[in-house]
Amino acid sequence: MKDFSPPAIVPWDEAPAATLAAIHTVITDVDDTITHQGQLSGAVLDALDRLRHAGVRIIPATAASAGWGSLMASLWPVDAVIAENGGVCFIREGGAVRRRFHSEAAPDLSALRSQLHRRFPRLEPAEDQPYRESCLAFRRLSEPEANAAVLAELAGLGARGTVNSLWLLAWPGPWDKLAASQRLLAEAYGQDFAGQRPYILYVGDSENDQPMFAALPHTVGVSTVVQHPLTHWPRWITRGPGGSGFVEVAERLVAARQEATATRRP
Repeated sequence: MKDFSPPAIVPWDEAPAATLAAIHTVITDVDDTITHQGQLSGAVLDALDRLRHAGVRIIPATAASAGWGSLMASLWPVDAVIAENGGVCFIREGGAVRRRFHSEAAPDLSALRSQLHRRFPRLEPAEDQPYRESCLAFRRLSEPEANAAVLAELAGLGARGTVNSLWLLAWPGPWDKLAASQRLLAEAYGQDFAGQRPYILYVGDSENDQPMFAALPHTVGVSTVVQHPLTHWPRWITRGPGGSGFVEVAERLVAARQEATATRRP
């Protein structure tokens, strides 16, 4: 696969420890960012757990279905989950999980589904489509031009869409990962996203992560990010792909926080 990597991406190992010690929130993509080849390793779950115990808020932001998002929020060591590329959030509140849509309620997807299938009969629904509430997901088409044609059609219909490493997504609303992150931090944690930008780290791997790469000063791509034709690139890049790259991120963040704490002790 073609390498699109620009020379400006700096190795994650060179990220300044002082910058990392100040990070209080990690927002991370899931598919091919904390998973690898469709698998979630025990090492990644351990890394999430160590991050959370170190005082870092963890928010997976994924294109995966609401069904998957509910499971992640309930069972993983995380604080909240943004699912369906921003259409729905799951927020942990004590032992319970609260669901909130970006719009007032789940949108009606039937008209958009019919319009896309008439125009693009090749589109094949994702296996988890029955568990989605705010977006449509289709298998990513093999030709980049075909995916681009679907996205252009969506824009013409007044809808939105994106692609990630697995899926082509479509939804009839104004949200994305960035809009959902801004709203989640404000409503769940009382924090202004713009003011907290220096203390948030985003980790991703593909096209649908670009709004976050563009909005934040501290962003990391796992190594496979160079396989995608991005306009907005992360600041740093890991050595490893997927979950192993995310473990690199977690290890440096935990170490930086521990070192900063030890330095402050009298």
